[in-house]
Amino acid sequence: MSKLTDKGRGIRQMFDTIAPRYDLLNRLLSLGIDRRWRAFAVKQLQIPAHGRVLDVATGTGDVALEIASRSPETVIIVGEDFTQGMLLLGREKVARSVYRDRIILANAPCESLPHPDAVFDGVTIAFGIRNVVDRPAGLREMCRVLKPGARAVILEFSNPRSRFFKALYNFYFRRLLPMIGGLFSARSAYQYLPDSVMEFPDQERFKNMMSEAGFCAVRHHDLTFGIATVYVGEKPA
Repeated sequence: MSKLTDKGRGIRQMFDTIAPRYDLLNRLLSLGIDRRWRAFAVKQLQIPAHGRVLDVATGTGDVALEIASRSPETVIIVGEDFTQGMLLLGREKVARSVYRDRIILANAPCESLPHPDAVFDGVTIAFGIRNVVDRPAGLREMCRVLKPGARAVILEFSNPRSRFFKALYNFYFRRLLPMIGGLFSARSAYQYLPDSVMEFPDQERFKNMMSEAGFCAVRHHDLTFGIATVYVGEKPA
């Protein structure tokens, strides 16, 4: 694994800390909507039979399992994360699933993917690009490992555009979410979440970042009043 920055080590430690309650809090704090967001994101992929898909920042494996459930039995999914605590839980989930022979989990950071060029038929990352310290490098790596014409699908939190809904969202995100998260896990992690979302580029700026990293035909889909956004980009054929 490449050497992490101080910020990267801090983020990794934070996710190691909250790993045991991560899935529970995701469902609780999103009212279960996160499952629909992941399903929508996975539907944007175009995976051929005998294809290979890489799920970056796989966490506990939710997206990897979603891809397996929506793809032919001959498709192999590689899930990678730089947080060992998340991977340990992910391996347990995968081992209990009917897709255990199709999913491989490994330890690796987005900025330094341990794969040759042009080997994957799709790349996904859900709620992870926001935590990548060097986002341009991470996006370039995702583009590098894709086959020509294949898609990268990125699911991330975003800021609603409606003033009314944005006010409600900010109240929940900044006031209620850290309090609820603190009852079950580390409060600091759920204070980090809204701060990192507010700092994340808006849709147009992030699409420009994807284009600069080498993607073409970049577009986005806002979900649930703009709480989350799915970005799709293709590697030039």
